[in-house]
Amino acid sequence: MKITLKLFALLGRYLPKDATGNEAVLDLAEGTTAGEALHHVGVPGDLAHLVLVNGVYLAPSERSGKVLTEGDALAAWPPVAGG
Repeated sequence: MKITLKLFALLGRYLPKDATGNEAVLDLAEGTTAGEALHHVGVPGDLAHLVLVNGVYLAPSERSGKVLTEGDALAAWPPVAGG
């Protein structure tokens, strides 16, 4: 199945080489979870602070149970600090 992966800020370094901007299409096995997809490209769990699937927030405890489907959009941001 194919999904779109969008990685923001520092996480962009984990995108595959064929990525365009901050986005890449991943071909994953059926039944892959959001957590597994992030692990597949090497994103450390502690750096994926904000994770969305199709614009819906996934708490860290939900990432290993959220099975992705064809055409889903998975997005992740690292922790952000500022002031």
